[in-house]
Amino acid sequence: MPGFELFGEAEKSQVQDVLDSGVLMRYGFDGMRNGHWKAKELEKAIAERMQTKYAQVLSSGTAALTVALQAAGIGAGDEVIMPTFTFVASFESILAIGAIPVLVDIDDTLTLDPLAVEQAITPKTKVVMPVHMCGSMADLAALKAICTRHNLLLLEDACQAIGGTYEGRPLGSYGDLGCFSFDFVKTITCGEGGALITNNEAYYKNADHYSDHGHDHVGSDRGAETHPFLGYNFRISELNAAVGCAQVQRLDEFIAIQKEHYSIFRYALTGIKGVTFRRVPKGGVENYSFLNFFLPTEELARKVHAKLNEVGVDACFYWYDNNWHYYRKWQHLTNLKTLGRFPQEIINGLPNYSTADFSRSDVWMGRTISSLVKLSWTKEEVEKRAQQMAQVITDVLRDI
Repeated sequence: MPGFELFGEAEKSQVQDVLDSGVLMRYGFDGMRNGHWKAKELEKAIAERMQTKYAQVLSSGTAALTVALQAAGIGAGDEVIMPTFTFVASFESILAIGAIPVLVDIDDTLTLDPLAVEQAITPKTKVVMPVHMCGSMADLAALKAICTRHNLLLLEDACQAIGGTYEGRPLGSYGDLGCFSFDFVKTITCGEGGALITNNEAYYKNADHYSDHGHDHVGSDRGAETHPFLGYNFRISELNAAVGCAQVQRLDEFIAIQKEHYSIFRYALTGIKGVTFRRVPKGGVENYSFLNFFLPTEELARKVHAKLNEVGVDACFYWYDNNWHYYRKWQHLTNLKTLGRFPQEIINGLPNYSTADFSRSDVWMGRTISSLVKLSWTKEEVEKRAQQMAQVITDVLRDI
């Protein structure tokens, strides 16, 4: 991770096809494009790889989440349960449609705690949205049982975990809808892009129409298409989709490299007194894009992270202080900072996050360090890095 590290001839060839046709838009201009439909090609490949009936490619992972929610009829005042550890796009997509993001605690999976989810459900709850952060997944079976019991939608945000599996099924395909991001730092990339997958035909058709101004895409004359309902523009371009067409065919290659590198790191840290690893739910297989481990205390985690930076071991993240990924630094959400006025449903329904108690999340995030697993490292570089990480951690934890 990320896929741009291994750009090559396959990506260049796909992009050149689009440039040769001169058609950069995914819809229309049938006669000019010489039979090249990169967005459609990418959708077919994603649906096949993710073992679902339908896939819709979009302009970003954020767009995928927004469109997925709308496609399922989620709207003003509806509550969507999401974790405290995620990317800001999770709550942005919810707020964008007038719905209410309900943050709940994580557990040692670094994703949604099913017990916290159960406690957060109200009559307004419509969706449970686990976010499979840093390459691994939530307790999906437990969350699915909760959704079934309460008649809720299970929407998987698998933007950081493409290629992982749960109970033999690709992540994103377990719930009612699944979403991926193909931005520049994801395991496979379009530069900018995203996708949703589903087995529900109605959700798929809604997503297809909604993401292109409500066009019904019936027939071959774009000017004659009708508009069953209002939509917006969340289209991907053919250039972006072209890159994705090459990258999706390389997903298994990338996962294999990540697994090899991850395994070297994991072996080096296993057995160090005081180091434990993120729990992967039974039946789950990571995509190996991050190695996530816990130190005994927040203080020791901070010392280890600082020392890793000091000796030049980069790409290690201490999410507890991160502006983008953990609730503690989401002051724009806490203080409701927006350019325009929020809908009244949001003002009335949004919890007061300035006083919320997420100490159960802090217990885990304060002790977590995540090491990115890069595709471009050589085996020698990975082994050297693993040795440095192990030495730093051993030195810091020597006296515990």
